[in-house]
Amino acid sequence: MSDNRAKWVYIDGRWTPWADATVHVSTHALHYGSSAFEGIRSYEQASGGAAIFRLEAHIRRLFDTCKLLRMPMTWTPVEVEQLCVEAVSRNGFLSCYIRPLVLRGPGGFGLYPMSCPVELVIMAAEWGRYLGAEGIENGVDAMISSWRRFNASTAMPLGKIGGQYVTSQFASIEARDGGFGEAILLDSVGNVSEGAGENLFAVKDRELITPPLAASILGGITRDSVIRLARDLGVPVTFQPVSRDMLYVADELFMTGTAAEITPVRSVDRIAVGTGRRGPITERVQRAFFALVEGRSQDVHGWLRAVPAAQEAVAPPQETTA
Repeated sequence: MSDNRAKWVYIDGRWTPWADATVHVSTHALHYGSSAFEGIRSYEQASGGAAIFRLEAHIRRLFDTCKLLRMPMTWTPVEVEQLCVEAVSRNGFLSCYIRPLVLRGPGGFGLYPMSCPVELVIMAAEWGRYLGAEGIENGVDAMISSWRRFNASTAMPLGKIGGQYVTSQFASIEARDGGFGEAILLDSVGNVSEGAGENLFAVKDRELITPPLAASILGGITRDSVIRLARDLGVPVTFQPVSRDMLYVADELFMTGTAAEITPVRSVDRIAVGTGRRGPITERVQRAFFALVEGRSQDVHGWLRAVPAAQEAVAPPQETTA
Protein backbone atom coordinates (compact mmCIF):
# COMPACT_ATOMS: atom_id res chain seq x y z
CA MET A 1 0.00 0.00 0.00
CA SER A 2 1.19 3.54 -0.69
CA ASP A 3 2.24 6.09 1.92
CA ASN A 4 -1.34 7.25 2.49
CA ARG A 5 -1.84 4.38 4.91
CA ALA A 6 -2.18 4.79 8.67
CA LYS A 7 0.74 4.36 11.02
CA TRP A 8 -1.45 2.62 13.59
CA VAL A 9 -4.17 -0.03 13.26
CA TYR A 10 -6.43 -1.24 16.04
CA ILE A 11 -6.33 -5.06 16.16
CA ASP A 12 -6.43 -7.68 18.91
CA GLY A 13 -7.40 -5.07 21.50
CA ARG A 14 -4.48 -2.71 20.97
CA TRP A 15 -3.04 -0.11 18.61
CA THR A 16 -0.43 -1.84 16.48
CA PRO A 17 2.01 -0.54 13.83
CA TRP A 18 0.60 -1.03 10.31
CA ALA A 19 3.16 -3.66 9.28
CA ASP A 20 2.43 -5.76 12.38
CA ALA A 21 -1.37 -5.73 12.02
CA THR A 22 -1.79 -9.27 10.67
CA VAL A 23 -4.15 -12.22 11.01
CA HIS A 24 -3.41 -15.94 10.84
CA VAL A 25 -3.77 -17.73 7.50
CA SER A 26 -6.37 -20.06 9.06
CA THR A 27 -8.66 -17.13 9.83
CA HIS A 28 -12.21 -18.19 8.95
CA ALA A 29 -12.98 -14.91 7.17
CA LEU A 30 -10.11 -15.46 4.73
CA HIS A 31 -11.58 -18.77 3.63
CA TYR A 32 -15.32 -18.09 3.73
CA GLY A 33 -15.88 -14.32 3.73
CA SER A 34 -17.33 -14.32 7.26
CA SER A 35 -16.75 -10.64 8.00
CA ALA A 36 -18.73 -7.45 8.48
CA PHE A 37 -17.32 -4.10 7.50
CA GLU A 38 -18.07 -0.42 7.01
CA GLY A 39 -16.64 2.41 4.96
CA ILE A 40 -16.72 5.80 6.68
CA ARG A 41 -15.24 9.16 5.67
CA SER A 42 -13.63 11.90 7.68
CA TYR A 43 -13.52 15.35 6.06
CA GLU A 44 -11.24 18.30 6.63
CA GLN A 45 -13.37 21.15 7.91
CA ALA A 46 -13.38 24.68 6.51
CA SER A 47 -12.81 26.03 10.02
CA GLY A 48 -9.93 23.61 10.62
CA GLY A 49 -9.67 20.11 12.02
CA ALA A 50 -11.54 17.01 10.93
CA ALA A 51 -15.04 15.59 11.34
CA ILE A 52 -16.41 12.11 10.64
CA PHE A 53 -19.60 11.91 8.58
CA ARG A 54 -22.52 9.96 10.05
CA LEU A 55 -20.38 7.81 12.31
CA GLU A 56 -23.24 6.64 14.52
CA ALA A 57 -25.32 5.45 11.54
CA HIS A 58 -22.40 3.51 10.10
CA ILE A 59 -21.62 1.76 13.37
CA ARG A 60 -25.27 0.90 13.87
CA ARG A 61 -25.26 -0.77 10.43
CA LEU A 62 -22.02 -2.58 11.35
CA PHE A 63 -23.74 -4.05 14.41
CA ASP A 64 -26.80 -4.94 12.30
CA THR A 65 -24.54 -6.84 9.89
CA CYS A 66 -22.92 -8.67 12.79
CA LYS A 67 -26.40 -9.65 13.97
CA LEU A 68 -27.18 -11.06 10.51
CA LEU A 69 -23.94 -13.06 10.65
CA ARG A 70 -24.65 -14.15 14.26
CA MET A 71 -21.32 -12.71 15.34
CA PRO A 72 -21.57 -11.65 19.00
CA MET A 73 -19.89 -8.31 19.72
CA THR A 74 -18.08 -7.77 23.01
CA TRP A 75 -17.63 -4.09 22.14
CA THR A 76 -20.41 -1.54 22.45
CA PRO A 77 -21.33 0.79 19.57
CA VAL A 78 -19.98 3.73 21.58
CA GLU A 79 -16.63 1.98 22.04
CA VAL A 80 -16.35 1.26 18.31
CA GLU A 81 -17.25 4.87 17.50
CA GLN A 82 -14.52 6.08 19.86
CA LEU A 83 -11.99 3.78 18.22
CA CYS A 84 -12.90 5.19 14.78
CA VAL A 85 -12.38 8.73 16.07
CA GLU A 86 -9.05 7.68 17.56
CA ALA A 87 -7.97 6.08 14.28
CA VAL A 88 -8.25 9.48 12.61
CA SER A 89 -6.71 11.42 15.47
CA ARG A 90 -3.88 9.01 16.30
CA ASN A 91 -2.76 8.92 12.66
CA GLY A 92 -2.94 12.68 12.19
CA PHE A 93 -5.44 12.49 9.34
CA LEU A 94 -7.95 15.13 8.28
CA SER A 95 -9.67 13.79 5.16
CA CYS A 96 -9.51 10.01 5.16
CA TYR A 97 -11.38 6.74 4.78
CA ILE A 98 -12.05 4.62 7.88
CA ARG A 99 -12.57 0.85 7.68
CA PRO A 100 -14.01 -0.95 10.73
CA LEU A 101 -13.86 -4.70 10.15
CA VAL A 102 -15.33 -7.46 12.30
CA LEU A 103 -14.23 -10.97 11.35
CA ARG A 104 -14.26 -14.55 12.46
CA GLY A 105 -10.76 -15.66 13.39
CA PRO A 106 -9.06 -19.08 13.45
CA GLY A 107 -11.15 -22.01 14.59
CA GLY A 108 -11.08 -24.83 12.07
CA PHE A 109 -11.64 -25.32 8.36
CA GLY A 110 -15.33 -26.17 8.46
CA LEU A 111 -18.12 -23.93 7.27
CA TYR A 112 -19.81 -23.86 10.68
CA PRO A 113 -18.36 -20.67 12.18
CA MET A 114 -19.72 -20.42 15.69
CA SER A 115 -16.58 -21.70 17.44
CA CYS A 116 -14.37 -19.06 15.78
CA PRO A 117 -13.44 -16.01 17.86
CA VAL A 118 -14.81 -12.64 16.76
CA GLU A 119 -12.13 -10.01 16.17
CA LEU A 120 -12.31 -6.25 15.59
CA VAL A 121 -10.03 -4.22 13.33
CA ILE A 122 -10.10 -0.44 12.82
CA MET A 123 -7.90 1.07 10.12
CA ALA A 124 -7.73 4.31 8.17
CA ALA A 125 -6.08 5.68 5.06
CA GLU A 126 -6.08 8.84 2.99
CA TRP A 127 -8.16 7.97 -0.08
CA GLY A 128 -9.42 10.27 -2.82
CA ARG A 129 -12.44 9.99 -5.09
CA TYR A 130 -13.32 6.33 -5.64
CA LEU A 131 -14.52 6.84 -9.23
CA GLY A 132 -11.92 9.49 -10.04
CA ALA A 133 -11.62 13.17 -9.12
CA GLU A 134 -12.83 14.23 -12.55
CA GLY A 135 -15.89 11.98 -12.23
CA ILE A 136 -17.43 14.20 -9.54
CA GLU A 137 -17.95 16.95 -12.11
CA ASN A 138 -17.81 15.23 -15.49
CA GLY A 139 -19.49 11.96 -14.58
CA VAL A 140 -18.58 8.36 -15.38
CA ASP A 141 -19.59 5.89 -18.07
CA ALA A 142 -21.45 2.86 -16.72
CA MET A 143 -22.66 -0.44 -18.14
CA ILE A 144 -25.40 -2.88 -17.21
CA SER A 145 -23.51 -5.88 -15.90
CA SER A 146 -24.25 -9.45 -16.92
CA TRP A 147 -24.01 -10.27 -13.21
CA ARG A 148 -27.20 -10.02 -11.14
CA ARG A 149 -27.53 -8.68 -7.61
CA PHE A 150 -28.52 -11.50 -5.26
CA ASN A 151 -31.88 -11.36 -3.49
CA ALA A 152 -32.90 -11.90 0.13
CA SER A 153 -33.65 -15.60 -0.45
CA THR A 154 -30.01 -16.34 -1.37
CA ALA A 155 -28.08 -13.82 0.75
CA MET A 156 -28.63 -10.76 2.95
CA PRO A 157 -28.61 -7.57 0.85
CA LEU A 158 -28.98 -5.29 3.88
CA GLY A 159 -25.67 -6.50 5.34
CA LYS A 160 -22.18 -5.34 4.41
CA ILE A 161 -20.83 -8.88 4.49
CA GLY A 162 -17.37 -9.52 3.07
CA GLY A 163 -18.22 -12.67 1.10
CA GLN A 164 -21.17 -11.02 -0.61
CA TYR A 165 -18.89 -8.59 -2.42
CA VAL A 166 -17.45 -11.25 -4.74
CA THR A 167 -20.33 -10.58 -7.16
CA SER A 168 -19.49 -6.87 -7.07
CA GLN A 169 -15.88 -7.74 -7.89
CA PHE A 170 -17.01 -9.74 -10.92
CA ALA A 171 -19.14 -6.81 -12.10
CA SER A 172 -16.34 -4.28 -11.55
CA ILE A 173 -13.86 -6.40 -13.50
CA GLU A 174 -16.36 -6.79 -16.33
CA ALA A 175 -16.94 -3.03 -16.45
CA ARG A 176 -13.28 -2.02 -16.36
CA ASP A 177 -12.34 -4.64 -18.96
CA GLY A 178 -15.05 -3.17 -21.20
CA GLY A 179 -13.75 0.37 -20.84
CA PHE A 180 -16.43 1.57 -18.41
CA GLY A 181 -15.99 3.37 -15.11
CA GLU A 182 -18.53 1.32 -13.15
CA ALA A 183 -21.10 -1.46 -13.38
CA ILE A 184 -24.83 -1.38 -12.65
CA LEU A 185 -26.45 -4.61 -11.49
CA LEU A 186 -30.06 -5.68 -12.08
CA ASP A 187 -31.98 -7.60 -9.45
CA SER A 188 -33.33 -11.13 -9.80
CA VAL A 189 -36.45 -9.96 -11.68
CA GLY A 190 -34.56 -7.69 -14.08
CA ASN A 191 -35.09 -4.30 -12.48
CA VAL A 192 -32.24 -1.98 -11.55
CA SER A 193 -30.72 -2.73 -8.15
CA GLU A 194 -27.49 -0.76 -7.57
CA GLY A 195 -23.96 -0.16 -8.76
CA ALA A 196 -21.13 -2.54 -7.95
CA GLY A 197 -20.49 -0.53 -4.80
CA GLU A 198 -22.99 2.32 -4.92
CA ASN A 199 -26.69 3.15 -4.72
CA LEU A 200 -28.36 4.70 -7.73
CA PHE A 201 -30.64 7.73 -8.29
CA ALA A 202 -32.37 8.78 -11.50
CA VAL A 203 -33.84 12.22 -12.18
CA LYS A 204 -36.94 12.50 -14.34
CA ASP A 205 -39.00 15.68 -14.66
CA ARG A 206 -37.12 17.23 -11.71
CA GLU A 207 -37.98 14.32 -9.40
CA LEU A 208 -35.51 11.93 -7.79
CA ILE A 209 -36.31 8.26 -8.31
CA THR A 210 -34.44 5.48 -6.52
CA PRO A 211 -35.04 1.72 -6.16
CA PRO A 212 -36.60 0.63 -2.85
CA LEU A 213 -34.90 -1.62 -0.31
CA ALA A 214 -36.90 -4.50 -1.79
CA ALA A 215 -34.76 -4.23 -4.95
CA SER A 216 -31.98 -6.07 -3.07
CA ILE A 217 -30.04 -2.87 -2.43
CA LEU A 218 -27.84 -2.03 0.51
CA GLY A 219 -29.48 0.61 2.68
CA GLY A 220 -26.78 3.19 1.99
CA ILE A 221 -25.92 5.88 4.53
CA THR A 222 -25.04 8.33 1.74
CA ARG A 223 -28.25 7.31 -0.04
CA ASP A 224 -30.24 8.22 3.06
CA SER A 225 -28.34 11.51 3.36
CA VAL A 226 -29.11 12.42 -0.26
CA ILE A 227 -32.80 11.69 0.26
CA ARG A 228 -32.90 14.04 3.25
CA LEU A 229 -30.85 16.75 1.55
CA ALA A 230 -33.02 16.58 -1.57
CA ARG A 231 -36.13 17.09 0.54
CA ASP A 232 -34.43 20.03 2.27
CA LEU A 233 -33.93 21.51 -1.21
CA GLY A 234 -37.55 20.93 -2.15
CA VAL A 235 -36.77 18.12 -4.60
CA PRO A 236 -39.35 15.30 -4.40
CA VAL A 237 -38.09 11.74 -3.92
CA THR A 238 -39.94 8.63 -5.10
CA PHE A 239 -39.11 5.01 -4.25
CA GLN A 240 -40.14 2.72 -7.08
CA PRO A 241 -38.87 -0.15 -9.23
CA VAL A 242 -36.55 1.17 -11.93
CA SER A 243 -36.45 -0.67 -15.24
CA ARG A 244 -33.32 -0.83 -17.36
CA ASP A 245 -34.76 1.39 -20.07
CA MET A 246 -35.59 4.08 -17.51
CA LEU A 247 -31.86 4.64 -17.14
CA TYR A 248 -31.50 5.37 -20.85
CA VAL A 249 -34.27 8.00 -20.88
CA ALA A 250 -33.54 9.59 -17.49
CA ASP A 251 -32.78 13.31 -17.44
CA GLU A 252 -29.96 12.70 -14.96
CA LEU A 253 -28.39 9.78 -13.16
CA PHE A 254 -25.96 9.59 -10.25
CA MET A 255 -24.42 7.11 -7.85
CA THR A 256 -23.97 7.50 -4.11
CA GLY A 257 -21.77 5.83 -1.52
CA THR A 258 -19.16 6.57 1.11
CA ALA A 259 -16.36 5.92 -1.37
CA ALA A 260 -18.11 7.31 -4.47
CA GLU A 261 -19.76 10.18 -2.54
CA ILE A 262 -22.09 11.66 -5.23
CA THR A 263 -20.87 10.83 -8.72
CA PRO A 264 -22.87 11.62 -11.89
CA VAL A 265 -23.34 8.93 -14.55
CA ARG A 266 -23.03 10.46 -18.01
CA SER A 267 -23.81 7.35 -20.04
CA VAL A 268 -25.16 3.82 -19.64
CA ASP A 269 -24.19 1.18 -22.21
CA ARG A 270 -22.71 4.02 -24.28
CA ILE A 271 -26.11 5.78 -24.41
CA ALA A 272 -25.84 9.36 -23.13
CA VAL A 273 -27.89 10.15 -20.03
CA GLY A 274 -29.68 13.47 -20.59
CA THR A 275 -27.17 15.89 -22.05
CA GLY A 276 -24.29 13.52 -21.33
CA ARG A 277 -22.99 15.66 -18.47
CA ARG A 278 -23.79 16.46 -14.85
CA GLY A 279 -27.35 17.76 -14.57
CA PRO A 280 -28.65 20.69 -12.49
CA ILE A 281 -30.35 18.65 -9.75
CA THR A 282 -27.32 16.40 -9.36
CA GLU A 283 -25.18 19.51 -9.01
CA ARG A 284 -27.52 21.07 -6.42
CA VAL A 285 -27.47 17.92 -4.30
CA GLN A 286 -23.69 17.65 -4.66
CA ARG A 287 -23.18 21.23 -3.56
CA ALA A 288 -25.38 20.76 -0.50
CA PHE A 289 -23.62 17.51 0.40
CA PHE A 290 -20.05 18.78 0.11
CA ALA A 291 -20.86 22.06 1.85
CA LEU A 292 -22.21 20.07 4.79
CA VAL A 293 -19.46 17.45 5.09
CA GLU A 294 -16.72 20.08 4.72
CA GLY A 295 -18.24 22.34 7.36
CA ARG A 296 -19.18 25.16 4.98
CA SER A 297 -22.87 24.98 5.85
CA GLN A 298 -24.76 24.41 9.07
CA ASP A 299 -24.95 20.79 10.20
CA VAL A 300 -28.68 20.91 10.83
CA HIS A 301 -28.97 17.11 10.93
CA GLY A 302 -26.16 16.58 13.43
CA TRP A 303 -24.23 14.32 11.08
CA LEU A 304 -20.66 15.41 11.83
CA ARG A 305 -18.52 14.07 14.69
CA ALA A 306 -15.58 16.36 15.47
CA VAL A 307 -12.18 14.66 15.78
CA PRO A 308 -9.84 15.87 18.56
CA ALA A 309 -6.46 17.26 17.59
CA ALA A 310 -3.97 14.63 16.48
CA GLN A 311 -2.41 12.52 19.17
CA GLU A 312 1.28 11.64 19.21
CA ALA A 313 1.48 9.02 16.46
CA VAL A 314 4.84 7.63 17.58
CA ALA A 315 3.71 6.76 21.10
CA PRO A 316 3.84 3.07 22.08
CA PRO A 317 0.73 1.06 21.24
CA GLN A 318 -1.79 1.28 24.05
CA GLU A 319 -3.95 -1.46 25.48
CA THR A 320 -7.68 -0.78 25.55
CA THR A 321 -10.43 -2.26 27.67
CA ALA A 322 -12.53 -3.28 24.66
